[in-house]
Amino acid sequence: MAAGVQTKAWHGESRRREPRFPVHVPLDVTILRSGVPQTVPGRAVNVCERGIGAMLAAELIPGETVGVEVRLPLSADAIRVRAAVRYQDKLQYGFEFVAISPEERGRIRAWAKETKAKSSEPEVRTLSPSKANETRFEKATSAEAKSGNPKRSHRRIIWISLLGVIVCLALVSWWRWNRAWNQLESGLNIAQVPASEPRVQVPAEMMEKLLVHRVEPVYPAEARRQNLQGTVALDIIVGRDGSVVSMRALNGPDVLARAAMDALRWWKFEPYRVNGEPAVVETTVAVEFKP
Repeated sequence: MAAGVQTKAWHGESRRREPRFPVHVPLDVTILRSGVPQTVPGRAVNVCERGIGAMLAAELIPGETVGVEVRLPLSADAIRVRAAVRYQDKLQYGFEFVAISPEERGRIRAWAKETKAKSSEPEVRTLSPSKANETRFEKATSAEAKSGNPKRSHRRIIWISLLGVIVCLALVSWWRWNRAWNQLESGLNIAQVPASEPRVQVPAEMMEKLLVHRVEPVYPAEARRQNLQGTVALDIIVGRDGSVVSMRALNGPDVLARAAMDALRWWKFEPYRVNGEPAVVETTVAVEFKP
């Protein structure tokens, strides 16, 4: 496999079979095109027994065969080999030696040993296949152990359970609030008067004097579009506490009658007393609507 500058797009394990060593020395690359040799100067950046990486101010074609000449530091003779272009990224090139003698290979090995050059490859990339497989197995086993941690699983179950309880409590609270609000809107929160309860008939003029809280009705948009107007009479029952506990429209369009009852639900009277005791009262109320 090619040595030299590593391809930026490669993110897997190194495919080099030999460790590469950083080096910064001049080198010459000879290109033979149309039968005419052309020498291009450059600078080596790393080297191994199978190839070399370099920076060149020239355009080479991947797969093209060239001649490479380089003199390693502290070496008396230059190394001259044939190489193929295996990698190119702008001015960076990777060359794989295609014809290198055992002597020149040995000189590269001896140079690395004498100068104590350190490989630029991560240590894990130079492992033997069996050792690399062992390392991958250990990592996978460690990951499985982490994912199957009983304590972690137990904590996850506790958190999920707590979340479920919180959601249930929130739903119950919302249901109770919604029911209470609907009861309030419909007037069901007011104590109902049994049908057999005695009722005192009181004229509307007298009950009007006992009125302490009045809510004006909202003129419905539907009635406004139909230009409906007039007075709606309602028969109402007022409980001992002065609240309106029952009502019935006696005339008028349904849209106006509903608007009148929505307002009367919030009216409040002073309790009507008979012999000093609060009494249930039945009376009539008129509500006027004007556009």
